[in-house]
Amino acid sequence: MSTIDKQILLGKFSEGKNDTGSTAVQVILLTDRINNLGDHLDLHRKDFHSRRGLLQMVSKRRSLLDFLKRKNTPRYQELVSDLGLRR
Repeated sequence: MSTIDKQILLGKFSEGKNDTGSTAVQVILLTDRINNLGDHLDLHRKDFHSRRGLLQMVSKRRSLLDFLKRKNTPRYQELVSDLGLRR
């Protein structure tokens, strides 16, 4: 992900100018990495080490989304609908 793309996403979902660690921002960045790694795995089907990393990222995103759902349900619903996640 280029820095310009990252700044666009952070501008849309961050809560402040220097917000890089909030739950929503972490979910957005993980989602982008997951999508990119999914494309990589389509080409390299036997790359099991990267597949393990993908599963770890998906698990981390799931736990962050569960936390966000507990703490701020409207923000969770907005984030899931904007990212197009199945939930």
